[in-house]
Amino acid sequence: MTLAVWLFVTAAFFIVYTLFLYPALLALLSRFCTRPVTRAFQPRTVTVLLPVHNGQQFLAAKLDSLLAMDYPSGAMNILVLSDGSTDDTAAIARQFASRGVVFYDLPHSGKAGALNAGLREATGEILFFTDVRQQMEPLCLRRLVECFADPSVGAVSGELCIRSGETQSEVSVGLYWKYEKLIRKWLSSLDSTLGATGCVYAMRRALAAPLPVGCLLDDVFLPLQAFFAGYRVVFDDTARVYDYPASLKNEFKRKVRTLAGNYQLLFYMPRLLGPSNRLWLHFVSHKLSRLLLPFLLLLALGAGLFLPSPWHLICTVPQVLFYLLAWLDLGLSDKNPLKKLTSPCRTFTVLMAASFCASSILFRPNAQFWVTTTHRRADK
Repeated sequence: MTLAVWLFVTAAFFIVYTLFLYPALLALLSRFCTRPVTRAFQPRTVTVLLPVHNGQQFLAAKLDSLLAMDYPSGAMNILVLSDGSTDDTAAIARQFASRGVVFYDLPHSGKAGALNAGLREATGEILFFTDVRQQMEPLCLRRLVECFADPSVGAVSGELCIRSGETQSEVSVGLYWKYEKLIRKWLSSLDSTLGATGCVYAMRRALAAPLPVGCLLDDVFLPLQAFFAGYRVVFDDTARVYDYPASLKNEFKRKVRTLAGNYQLLFYMPRLLGPSNRLWLHFVSHKLSRLLLPFLLLLALGAGLFLPSPWHLICTVPQVLFYLLAWLDLGLSDKNPLKKLTSPCRTFTVLMAASFCASSILFRPNAQFWVTTTHRRADK
């Protein structure tokens, strides 16, 4: 076997394993090795941590949504953690003071710094983490708290429901998110997810630890504190929040940050790759392999060019056609019927480009990965 053949076969196997074989194996395992969660609603005190940076556009609606949740009066307190906001965030938050909302005007230090301030002030048995934009279902918090009746559960992630997209690219991004949620659901049924959904998760306050300065993924770092303490991190698809779909441009920026955060986590928690990680195989298959995927795709394309005839054509032409379809998508109107084929190709290619760019965290400051993104609803 020549070097080119060996490289191509190896790259192709890990690409297929990451995208298809591992999810299929996970689905099969979750069917036969399900570990149910004991649920019962036991009223517990909850501190809501809401970090905000220039969130005037969404804050009032968000606080109304939180206050309208079906949860016992007096058992929930809300902390608005303003990370150096320069807009009307403070004025809006203070309008809710009579309804029990506490506002903290903090110097700008990033989301991790704002959450650390909230952790110091939190008094509830349960911490509920959410972001400013998404709207809550009334039963969301109650559903999350129900899971803590199971003593093995340390953290619970709710479900982010993306409303229907208006463009084909928004639809394609939504399909990717559905794929991701299926993996989380299957992992949860086996044991634990490898993180949480940042805008809707809860954990026992006793298990929370301060975030490192510049941490990009609080919604993975904090749940992993519970995981490594021996608890489960579960996914509850009945605890829902709603958001509008993201454009592909915004999704690219978000994925660069989140995947860069995975590199960061390996530095913060090297034990993720060691025997103390009871889900080592799943971490490697789901998280680590995603970081390697763009490099494997480049390797498969490059090695394919040096395969013996006719295999160099059989193995490279489909790859080139796929990327040409992604490029063609840039020039097609959303009404073009080809868009249903080209848009998923472009979405996949852009997400792989985001994974490639995420490796720049090895030489870029963490703060550069936090970028302001626009939102379709906000533009109307």
